[in-house]
Amino acid sequence: MRSYSLIAPAKINLYLEIIGDRPDGYHELAMILQSISLADQIDIEPIGIDTISVRCDHAEVPNDKTNLAYRAAALLAEQFPDAMAQFGGVAINITKNIPIAAGLAGGSTDAAAVLVGLDLMWQLGLTQSELEELAAQIGSDVPFCIQGGTALATGRGEELSPLTNLDHLYVVLAKYRNLGISTVWAYKTYRQQFSETYVSEVQDLQTRQHRVHSGPMVSAIMHRNGAEIGKLLHNDLEKVALPEYPQVLELRQAFESQGVLGTMMSGSGPTVFALTESETEALRVLEAVKTQMAHPELEFWTAKFVSTGIRLAHS
Repeated sequence: MRSYSLIAPAKINLYLEIIGDRPDGYHELAMILQSISLADQIDIEPIGIDTISVRCDHAEVPNDKTNLAYRAAALLAEQFPDAMAQFGGVAINITKNIPIAAGLAGGSTDAAAVLVGLDLMWQLGLTQSELEELAAQIGSDVPFCIQGGTALATGRGEELSPLTNLDHLYVVLAKYRNLGISTVWAYKTYRQQFSETYVSEVQDLQTRQHRVHSGPMVSAIMHRNGAEIGKLLHNDLEKVALPEYPQVLELRQAFESQGVLGTMMSGSGPTVFALTESETEALRVLEAVKTQMAHPELEFWTAKFVSTGIRLAHS
C-alpha cells in the first residue's frame, strides 16, 4: 500500500460578517474565503497496526488526540472500521509552514489533507461532497480547506458556494510570533458588544445571506477586480480585536501606508494581510513594512491566491 504526500493550503477571509446566533451555539456567518499558496505538507504512511500517530516539526503543535489531523484520521477509522481493519493504521507527518494560532486555518487544512489522503490510501472512493460532510464534523473551516479556491461560506462556515477564481492576486501576511488571539474570545466578545445587531428570524437570516451573495464583493470577485476587492475587504471581528490588540492595528496601518489594494486582519487574527496585483509589489511591501516596524517577533510571508484546496504533492 502506497504512501501519500499532500499540499494543504492556508486560507484567508476576504469578508466576514456575523449575522446572528445559531441554535447549536455557533454564530451564523457570511464569509468569503480564499486559499493561498502558503501551505503545509502532510505525509501519510501505512504502518500495518491499528494505531494513528501524528508527528510535526513545530514544537507547539500537539502530537496527541487534540490535533485536528489526528481527529480526522480517528473519524474515518470510526466511520469505516473495515477499512482500518483491512489496511491498518497510519503515521501522519506534518511539515508546518503555516504559522500556528494565526487565523489562517492551519490545523483545519491539515485535517482536510488527512481526510483526502486516507480516502485514497484506504480506497474509500468518497466524493468531494461526502468528504466535506465528514469534514464539517471536525471543524467549520475543514470543508472549505478540502474544496479550496474562492468561495462564499454561510451557516457556521461549512455551507459553500464556489466563486470565480482569483489566482492573479498576491498577498503579504504578517504576524507577531508571540501573539495569539483566541477565536472563542473574539466571538464571545463580539456577542457581548454587538448582539443587539443580530438577526434572529430565519427569513431575515436568509435575506442577509442573499445580500452578501448578490452584493458588491461577490460582484468584484466575478469581475476579478483586484482594486475593488481590496476596497471591500470586511471583517466584523476587527471591531473587537483591533481595540484590544493595538499592535495588530498598527500593523494594519503600516500596510495601508504602502498603497496596497487593501489590508485586513484574517479571521479572528492576529495575522494581518495586504493584497497586491503582483509578486514584485508584494515583496516591495514586505520589505517596506518590515523596515518600518522592525520588531524581532514580527514574521512575514508572501503568497499567491490559488484556485485549489488539498492536492497531491508532485514528486
